[in-house]
Amino acid sequence: MVARSGDAPAVIFGDSVVDYAELNERANRLARRLISAGVGPDSLVAIAVPRSTRLIVAVLAVLKAGGAYLPLDPTYPAERLSHMVVDARPVLLLRTESVSSPALGVREVVLDEASFEADCAHEPSGDLAQDERLAPLTPAHLMYVIYTSGSTGVPKGVAVTHTGVDDLVTTQARLYGVGPGDRVLQWASFSFDAWFWDFTLALLQGAALVMAEQHELMPGESLRETMLRHEVNHAVLPPVALGITDSEGLLVDGTITSTGDVCTRALAEEWSKGRGLYNAYGPTEVTVGASIGGPIEGLQDEVTVGTPWDGGAVYVLDDSLQDLHDGREGELFLAGSGVARGYLNRPGLTASRFVADPFGPPGSRMYRSGDSGRRGPDGQFYFTGRVDHQVKVRGFRIELGEIEARLEAHPAVEIAVAVVGGEDVSTEHIVAYVKTSARHEVCATELREHTRRALPEHMVPSTVETLGLFPTLLNGKLDRKALAERARRSTADAAAGPAVAAGSPSAGSGTEPARTDDEPVFAMVRETLKAAEAHPDDNFFDLGGHSVLAAKLASRIRKELGVIVPMRAIFEARTLRELARIVAEAKGADEARPS
Repeated sequence: MVARSGDAPAVIFGDSVVDYAELNERANRLARRLISAGVGPDSLVAIAVPRSTRLIVAVLAVLKAGGAYLPLDPTYPAERLSHMVVDARPVLLLRTESVSSPALGVREVVLDEASFEADCAHEPSGDLAQDERLAPLTPAHLMYVIYTSGSTGVPKGVAVTHTGVDDLVTTQARLYGVGPGDRVLQWASFSFDAWFWDFTLALLQGAALVMAEQHELMPGESLRETMLRHEVNHAVLPPVALGITDSEGLLVDGTITSTGDVCTRALAEEWSKGRGLYNAYGPTEVTVGASIGGPIEGLQDEVTVGTPWDGGAVYVLDDSLQDLHDGREGELFLAGSGVARGYLNRPGLTASRFVADPFGPPGSRMYRSGDSGRRGPDGQFYFTGRVDHQVKVRGFRIELGEIEARLEAHPAVEIAVAVVGGEDVSTEHIVAYVKTSARHEVCATELREHTRRALPEHMVPSTVETLGLFPTLLNGKLDRKALAERARRSTADAAAGPAVAAGSPSAGSGTEPARTDDEPVFAMVRETLKAAEAHPDDNFFDLGGHSVLAAKLASRIRKELGVIVPMRAIFEARTLRELARIVAEAKGADEARPS
C-alpha cells in the first residue's frame, strides 16, 4: 500500500493526519531499534500506549521486527495488566510517559522520551530486509497474544500466528472493496481482536484508519458525531452500540459490520438501509473471525452469520463429533488457516480445546468454541448461544467464573454467583449474589470496588446482593437458573432492597431531596436504570450504570430536554446532583444564545 499510494492518508487522529509513507518510515525506524533490543520472531512485546498514531507505529514496528504484540489497554486495572505481563513474560514493554510502569522486571522503552526519539531518528527509514531480523520470519511465527476471560478466575492468553492473515485480508477485499479514499473507524479496545480487524481493513487495503479519544466513541450521539465529522464509511460495531446510535446519515453507501453478539431483526432492518450490513462471528481463538454474512437486506426472519471466510471451515457437531447436516443445533467447531496456536503457557487447556480435525488434512486442528449453532439448507450458519458457563454482555465475552473467583477472593465472601440480568441486549448487566461471613461486615460498594481493582469495567457487577440462603437443586448444587431468573425479573423492587441500599452512599441517609427543577433528570436516571430510587448524592455508576446506559441517558436528555450533554460529563459527574447542574447549565447556555 505504501508503494501504491504513499501520500494517501493512513491514520487520522483528531486533527492530525499521517500518510502511508510517513507511517511506514516511522515504523521501520522503531523496528530497527527493537531488533537491536533483542526482538525477533516469536518474541513477545507488551504495548501500553493510549489510542494514538504512536500506537499504530508501535504495532507495525513490532510486527516488522518479527515479534508479536501483547496489547495492554491503559484503561484496564493495574492488577489485570500486571497479571498479563507476569504470565506472558514479554521480552520488552513499550509505553508512553503518560502510562504508569508496572515495574515487573521487564525491560521498558518509553516511546515519547526525547532521547529515545532521537535514537530512532538516526535509524534508516527504508523497509526491513529478511536478513536484518534476528531470524527468518515465517507465517507460523507468533503475531499477537490477546487475553480473554478465564473460567477459573485466571485470564488466559490466546496465541495467534500470522498464518490466517492472508485469508483475513482476501476476505475483506472480496466483501468490502475498501481502498484509497475510504475511511475505516477504529472502535474496539486495543485488548480485543476486533481492533486488529479495523487495523487490517484500513492499512492493508489502502484506506485511512480513523482513531478518536475514548469518550468520542461512546455509543449514541458521541459516536454518531465522530463518524459524521470524519466522514467514516466503514465501521465494525457490536449490536449494543448499534441499538442506541441513530443510523440516519451514517456510513452512506459504505458498510457496517455487526459482531460480538446477536444482531436482531430490528437492528438488521434499520442498519441495512443506505449501507451494506454484514454480520460476523468468531471468537478470539481464531484470527479475528470465522464466518460472515451479508450484505443483509431488509427484515429477516433470523439474521445469519453467513459462511466461513476464505481458508476457513465451520462444523456443527454433536457430542460424538458427528457432523449435523440436517439443520439440528450442535456445537460450533472452527477450522482452517485462522485457528490459533493455542493458549499461552497452558498446554492442558490447549489440548482440551484445540483438537484434531477429523474432516481436514492430516495434522490439522479445529477449535471447540463452546458456542451453539446450526447450518441452514443453503449452507448459511446461525449462532444460537453458548453451551457452557460463558456469556456475552454488551458484546463482551465473559467467563462468569472469573467474576465469582474475584469476589470469593475477598475475605468476607464465602460464596459468589454471577448471572446476567436485564430485559434486552441494551440493558444486560452482571448481577452478583454473595453469601458473606458472619465475622466480616462488607457492603456492596466495597465488593464492587474489589472486583474493579482486578477486572475490566465490563466485568464489574452492576449490582452485588447479599443472600442468606441460596436456591439449590435436588442434588444440593446451586440453582443458577433460579438466580438468573431472579436477576431478570423486574428490577424495580430489587432496586429498593439491600443491594442498592448497600451500594448507594445516600440511600436512607436523610439527604435533602432533589430540587424541583432537577426532577426531570432524576426521573430519567431512575427510568434508565430501572431503579425505584435515585438520590441527589448517588453516583450513576454506583447505582448500576454502565457505558451503554450512560449513552441511553444522554440520548434521552437530548431528545426530551433539548440539551446535549457530552458523554464525558456523565462519566465525570460524581453525583446525580452534579449531573443535574451540568444539564441545567447547558440548557441555560442554549436559551441565552441568540436565535
